[in-house]
Amino acid sequence: MGRVNGKVALLTGSASGIGLSTAKLLAKEGCKVVIADFNLEGAKQAAEDIKAQGGEAIGIFIDAGDGKSIEEAVELTVNHYGKINVLFNNVGLTNLKKDLDVVNMDLDEWDRLLNVNLKSVLMGSKYAIPHMIKAGGGSIINTASMAGFHGDAIRAAYGASKAGVVNLTKYIATQYGKDKIRCNAVAPGLILTPAAKNNMAPEVLDIFEKYNALPYHGEADDIGYTVLFLASDESKFITGQTIQVEGGHYIGNPSIPDFRDYMNKAQG
Repeated sequence: MGRVNGKVALLTGSASGIGLSTAKLLAKEGCKVVIADFNLEGAKQAAEDIKAQGGEAIGIFIDAGDGKSIEEAVELTVNHYGKINVLFNNVGLTNLKKDLDVVNMDLDEWDRLLNVNLKSVLMGSKYAIPHMIKAGGGSIINTASMAGFHGDAIRAAYGASKAGVVNLTKYIATQYGKDKIRCNAVAPGLILTPAAKNNMAPEVLDIFEKYNALPYHGEADDIGYTVLFLASDESKFITGQTIQVEGGHYIGNPSIPDFRDYMNKAQG
């Protein structure tokens, strides 16, 4: 207990899934959390649930596609709790119907995803950093994705936006390290959030698990604990890094599972 005791954190996109898991873990470890989400009622309910467990939290509205809304969320955090020590830029959108391959890309969707997934990280950091400097430093954690490191058949805009998050993380870390501000990112693989469970067929989940190095999928808390570590002083000498939390899905030769199947059949 108390790993982030006395700190104040603003978490965007945190009314559900990874963001909510992270908010609960931070609050459990002594952090005052501001849950910012487009779903205002969900954000308020999440804050009430945290308070019912003895934590400190408020739920507020944020539109990550609107810079003014992001600025207001930062100012509300500071006005309510007096400071901001941790910023978790967690908002992210994807669209499997419009975010396709390069030739068939919906260009309006390209602009929307780059604005929400990448520019929101810039804007949140832009408005939080001056307050962090006044507070004597801070930790910014950005949600990237394994899509920012590897190509895929579709989701070119999403992948490009997340690759931008990875590199922007390094720039923020470089430019504000002397102000005792650290900036890192977390790149999740497939995580069994409620959205993933509800929208992905069991057969698709089985395909992902087949190519994991570990024999199971990730849970929201796996990302939440990573963010907790990066928010705490335990990671005080880590900055500019993107931690890949993906169960070893991308570390090996991609043909290994198929070769295993082939060898098992040959030996049987």
